[in-house]
Amino acid sequence: MTTIARNTALIPLPTADRLFGWRDHAALWLSLGVGLLVMQVGAYLVPALGTRAALAAILGGSVIGAGLLAWTAKIGCDSGLSSAGLMHAAYGSSFARLPVLLNIVQLIGWTTFELVVMRDGLVGIARQAGVLASASGPASASAPDVAGASSLTLAPGLASSLPTLLATLALGVLLLALLAGSMVALVRKFIGRFGLPLVILSLAWLSWQFLDKARAIGWADLWNRPGEGGMSTLSALDLVIAMPISWLPLVADFARHGRDGASALRGTWLGYAIANIWCYALGVLVALTTPSTDLVAALLLAQGGLIALGLILVDEVDNAYGDVYSASVAGHSLLPRWSTRRWGVLLALACTALALVLPMHSLEPFLLMLSSVFVPLYGVILGRLAGRGDVASLVGAERTNAGAVAIWLLGVAMFHLLPLVSAQWGSALPTLALTFVLARLSRVGGAAAAPKAVP
Repeated sequence: MTTIARNTALIPLPTADRLFGWRDHAALWLSLGVGLLVMQVGAYLVPALGTRAALAAILGGSVIGAGLLAWTAKIGCDSGLSSAGLMHAAYGSSFARLPVLLNIVQLIGWTTFELVVMRDGLVGIARQAGVLASASGPASASAPDVAGASSLTLAPGLASSLPTLLATLALGVLLLALLAGSMVALVRKFIGRFGLPLVILSLAWLSWQFLDKARAIGWADLWNRPGEGGMSTLSALDLVIAMPISWLPLVADFARHGRDGASALRGTWLGYAIANIWCYALGVLVALTTPSTDLVAALLLAQGGLIALGLILVDEVDNAYGDVYSASVAGHSLLPRWSTRRWGVLLALACTALALVLPMHSLEPFLLMLSSVFVPLYGVILGRLAGRGDVASLVGAERTNAGAVAIWLLGVAMFHLLPLVSAQWGSALPTLALTFVLARLSRVGGAAAAPKAVP
């Protein structure tokens, strides 16, 4: 007798598994929103923009972007569906496999990128602390191996130094250990109680150090510093919104564990907005007070920067975990015979191997291009599913929703054509607006009332 595996990604989560309150949502997204990449993008806003224009873009973009993330979280929580489930509800059970597969590919890429960023940061910190000899390149004559040779040579394609290899493997093992446990327990017992307070203290310490540098330079001078051009305020707004939007394909996988949609919306919005504003603003502050092409080096120059940066890098682990966890839920939706835990282990092993052989920094533009397909994808999902009380019943109702697919493809084309027409307007917001409006106008049926909160 054949046993058919239960596809838990495409059915509402049981009430007993919905334990997150608004504080859990806020802690999770404040933690996920903190990252070196966010600070680096913040530093990129100046000197192209003046200080006031940069901060205005950060505030506006963070509130709008976190609001879109929170809105999607509410749909996921109200329906109890994963991100893959929302794609099935909006696009049909057959066609939805394409965006689900694209999501897995991009999540593998971003997890690998996170491992590379953490690895490079850890090796840099170790060298700064004197634990490792300083190196001018990936294989330095100042770092002899056990045989006394001037450099260590690994197999072709692998990372070229032993510290890099060991750091990558250690991070891969840590990721596997996290995936072996419960996601809900990780969020509620570790991130909320221990991890997040340490990260907040680190951000507060670094902010204090660079604010002191700003005071020494002069508040008025920094506040009134004009931009040198090369980026409009709308383009900067688009850049700030890009970070919260990049989490849209993941948010429902976590929000479905919430008790009710209202708390998921409030917690997600508040947590991510705080993290995005803080990290972007800190990046701007570092760029204004310690101009450098290397943000990590600039942070290490601050008093206590070594410890603070180390704690922030530790927090990056939950970003990699979040990507792999969401990819495992998406994988389970495609192949339900494999549990999410089995998918997670397989994907973590794959990402660790890829971090050793791929030049991830040169592949970042490809990952950003791949991410662009999810902006119009979620414009359609928000337009079609927001406010409906029957979202879960739409899963499996049709094989392909031709209207939703057409709007998505139109949005992808618009996202890539807009910069060719005018670089001043950005791409994300106009594309989201167009796809949302078209999806909303073409929506048929559906209960307008949201479901009652889960007790």
